[in-house]
Amino acid sequence: RNQVAEMEVVSEAVPVEASDPALSVYRSPLVARYCSPEMSFNFSERRKHRTWRQLWTHLARAQRTLGLPITEEQIQEMEANLDNIDFKMAAEEEKKLRHDVMAHVHTFAHCCPKAAPIIHLGATSCYVGDNTDLIVMRDGFDLLLPKLARVISRLSEFAEKHAYLPTLGFTHYQPAQLTTVGKRCCLWIQDLCMDLHNLERMRNDLRFRGVKGTTGTQASFLQLFEGDHEKVEELDRLVTTMTGFKRSYLVTGQTYSRKVDIEVLSVLASLGASVHKICTDIRLLANLKEIEEPFEKEQIGSSAMPYKRNPMRSERCCSLARHLMSLVMNPLQTAAVQWLERTLDDSANRRICLAEGFLTADIILSTLQNISEGLVVYPKVIERRIRQELPFMATENIIMAMVKTGGNRQDCHERIRVLSQEAAAVVKQEGGDNDLIARIRADPYFTPILGQLETLLDPKSFTGRAPQQVIRFLKEEVYPLLTPYQGKISDKVELEL
Repeated sequence: RNQVAEMEVVSEAVPVEASDPALSVYRSPLVARYCSPEMSFNFSERRKHRTWRQLWTHLARAQRTLGLPITEEQIQEMEANLDNIDFKMAAEEEKKLRHDVMAHVHTFAHCCPKAAPIIHLGATSCYVGDNTDLIVMRDGFDLLLPKLARVISRLSEFAEKHAYLPTLGFTHYQPAQLTTVGKRCCLWIQDLCMDLHNLERMRNDLRFRGVKGTTGTQASFLQLFEGDHEKVEELDRLVTTMTGFKRSYLVTGQTYSRKVDIEVLSVLASLGASVHKICTDIRLLANLKEIEEPFEKEQIGSSAMPYKRNPMRSERCCSLARHLMSLVMNPLQTAAVQWLERTLDDSANRRICLAEGFLTADIILSTLQNISEGLVVYPKVIERRIRQELPFMATENIIMAMVKTGGNRQDCHERIRVLSQEAAAVVKQEGGDNDLIARIRADPYFTPILGQLETLLDPKSFTGRAPQQVIRFLKEEVYPLLTPYQGKISDKVELEL
């Protein structure tokens, strides 16, 4: 109650509205806290409605090219007002008309009086709505792909640097055979390379909805061109080319198939799964104090525990990746319930999930790049953990070495079994270090191989071909994949964390 009273006093003294009106309304944290300016702009109202105007201008120019009575003066008037958007007027028109596209048709016409009669000629709302969504998603992929390539590049540098550094492997999060720090990183890179392939494929598979009319039959345009089918097809082709697409969908209803949205958000959700796995691994390794993400000089890990160094960047990635993975359920359900040529129950949902998919993917890639540029490895901690587990892993090698000197495999196995159980009791019951090797050295039975123990216990002899796999994988699969992005690989990322 006292806290509430204090808040009320502060509110009366300094009204929030007086200090910053924006603080009085909800703002999505995706934009307010995390997202890059370029991705935020890509899904902004200004970008959206400028693209609408650009599409109307492309349509008019293509129609003029094919012989409709549209003048160059009208087109130039439209081009001169692409950015002259009166959003206040558009909002008033939409409130009156209850139709966002017609509100912007009227607003555009207001500043283009000469072109007003031919704006949106023969088109349906989805001509600007759906085509703009496809343009924005294509451009969204163009923003994401270099960012993903940079993450892969940074992790590749890390993997190559630590290709030969042995570390304890884990299966079921229990100690397993050794691998290397670089090889483990390559598992992350491989997933991200799959994502890069998927994003590239999806970006290149996107088509333009094109100029299709109310139910996709192009009937209005066929009437405009007096039954000339070739001109209608050429109109579609011209506008498609003007917007930078190579192809349009040959058949549509009123909208392009909403299964396209499923495919788009599926590849983004898959990327989210990769990032979640990577950052979960980093969080687990941070707990073991083997690897840490960057930690700023004045960063606070806990308000109560000053010593803490929490992996907050990785935690943020996991948190947002879960949101990204969940978004694909929206287009799945939307596509399933589209009736016949189209129902409008897709619209409000798509305004949210498509933008949030790209915004969230943008954030987690920027954050993961920041993490990968500053990963810290602690070899001594890794070495100590290996020493704790390696004696047990080395027992088979010790048995083989004894057999080679003439020992009996079964006798040796029994002696090591007894010594291993004793050493395990020290570790588990007394909290001591693994002293198995000391026990083997003290047992006269193992005298024939004492001189070989250091070699038999060299961690690098337990990593198999991990280093060679790293080098080959990077050379043959990763670096060629990054070639198209070389001009943007060196870009750094600045996070407001």
